[in-house]
Amino acid sequence: MNKPLMAKATAVWLVDNTTLSFKQIADFCGMHELEVQGVADGDVAVGVKGFDPVASNQLDASEIEKGQKDPRHKLKLKHNPAAEGEEKRRGPRYTPLSKRQDRPAAILWLVKFHPELADSQIAKLVGTTKPTIASIRDRTHWNIQNIQPIDPVALGLCRQSELDAAVQKAAKRKAADGGAMTDDERRKLLSTETSLAMSDEPRLPSSIAGLENFSLTREEESAKDDDLDADSFFNLPASDDGDEDEDR
Repeated sequence: MNKPLMAKATAVWLVDNTTLSFKQIADFCGMHELEVQGVADGDVAVGVKGFDPVASNQLDASEIEKGQKDPRHKLKLKHNPAAEGEEKRRGPRYTPLSKRQDRPAAILWLVKFHPELADSQIAKLVGTTKPTIASIRDRTHWNIQNIQPIDPVALGLCRQSELDAAVQKAAKRKAADGGAMTDDERRKLLSTETSLAMSDEPRLPSSIAGLENFSLTREEESAKDDDLDADSFFNLPASDDGDEDEDR
C-alpha cells in the first residue's frame, strides 16, 4: 500500500484535526495502531509539525467526513506523483550531521570484520561514498592513523537487522561464486541471534588435537622425582680429600 507523503506528519495532523479512529489513521499512513496512539499521547513524533493531507492534494475532505461517520471506512489516498516510491531509498543513506564524523570508524569496522561486503553494501549501510570506502581499504585516508573501528550499529548508523541482511546476502553471493570460506568467515556470516547462541568453548589446534587428556601417571612422576638429587641442581666439583692433606 502506498503511503502519503510525510506519513508521520500526516498522522499528527489527522490526530489533531479529526475524530478518526487510531486504526483508520494507522491504515492510511502505513503505521501501527499503537504508534498512532503514541502520537495522540505525545510519546511519538514529539516536535513533528502536522502536515495537512487535504491541502497537499493527498486526501479529499469528503473521505475524512465518511471516516468520521463510519469507523469501518478506509480512507482512500489520492494519486500523488510526489509520494510515489517514498519508501524506496535510492543512493546512500542520509546521515545526520552529528554522526557524519563517525562514518570512517564504522567503515573501518565493516572492512575489517566483514570483508565479504561489497562497497555498495557498505555505502548503503552507513551512508557514504565508494571513494571514501576505497581510501579506508587502501589506508590512504587522510586521518587513517586516528581512526578506530567501531560497530556501525553501536554508532546508530544502521540497524542490526540491516547489517545481518547485508551479511547474509554477501554470504549467498560468495557461495554462488564458489569461493571457499574459512571457519572465522562462516562465523562472521551468521546472524546476531545465531552467533550469541553459539558456545564459547575454545577449539584446540589440529596439531595438538588428542592431547587434551594427556597426563603423567603417578609412577612416572615418582620415578622422575627419584632421579633428582641435590648435586644435580648445583654443579659442584668432586671433593678431593687427598689434595687438601698434601697442601697442609
